[in-house]
Amino acid sequence: MAEGDEDFINSVISVFLEEVPQDLEGLEIALNNKDHEQAYQLAHKIKPNVDLLGMDQTRATALEIETMGKQEADISQMTELFQILKKDINQVVGELKNDFNR
Repeated sequence: MAEGDEDFINSVISVFLEEVPQDLEGLEIALNNKDHEQAYQLAHKIKPNVDLLGMDQTRATALEIETMGKQEADISQMTELFQILKKDINQVVGELKNDFNR
């Protein structure tokens, strides 16, 4: 998608590293507070950022949390999915910081 555009790549990575960990933290707080609406909104916000990096499985997990939030589903199931999402995102954050000296 970037077609070798270094500025675009750096921009996407910067946004990811700045926004996604904060959104992930907010999502965890929302789940702890059993706030379905906030969980829905944050999962919805995380989705395009992981999609830009081609993280298809992570996007699917975020979509599932988003859908469950909208449907006010069982928080414990959402929290289980969140643990998968958190692990995947934290791994990619670590790799990006290492690869791009951030």
